Amino acid sequence: MTRTALVVVDLQNDFCTGPVAMARYRGDPARLDTATTNAARAVDVARAHGMEVVFVRFLGDAEYQRPSWRRRDELRGAAPKCREGTWGAEFHKVTPAPGERVFTKHACFDAFLADGFEEHLVRGGFQHLVFAGVYADVCLDSTARTAFQKGWHITVLTDCTTSLLHQDDETVRFMATLYGARTTTHDRTTAWCEPVVREEKPCPPAESAVRSTEASA
Repeated sequence: MTRTALVVVDLQNDFCTGPVAMARYRGDPARLDTATTNAARAVDVARAHGMEVVFVRFLGDAEYQRPSWRRRDELRGAAPKCREGTWGAEFHKVTPAPGERVFTKHACFDAFLADGFEEHLVRGGFQHLVFAGVYADVCLDSTARTAFQKGWHITVLTDCTTSLLHQDDETVRFMATLYGARTTTHDRTTAWCEPVVREEKPCPPAESAVRSTEASA
């Protein structure tokens, strides 16, 4: 039976509420609030179904930025977001429960660049990843894209995310077409809490994940 994990992406104050988020988000603030509220509800649903919840967070401090990222922000006059230890970096509407894993991205979009993220999925035997969080066209898409290329089945909870720069329906349609992502909403629990396929072999781990797993054995 396919093992499923809910991956919650960047539900943090600087992305979801307050002046920093509102200065960047181009859509209706009510849409952003609804998406984050639904994402928090999806966490409750996953826990109620015994599904693993994995949290991903972003830290954008200048010392974590690589030269290209730093140069981009300099050209745009953009200040670092979700700086470590600040209110902006804190989780928004969700709190990881004891035992739930939190993986940190240091000034990057893709959760697979966070230490331990891929290794955790491989060790846990997960084959199906359900995505909620922000933003659909940035960090959520970057992570879903890598997951698809590495062999994971993808589901996007469309009422639990919203896009930063593009139209929401365009982003969802892109992921459904390019990654074969299933799309549903958090309240249709049988569409994402149930196995996507049966008798499925685990997705082959990346070479780096294999090395890490063997080293820890």
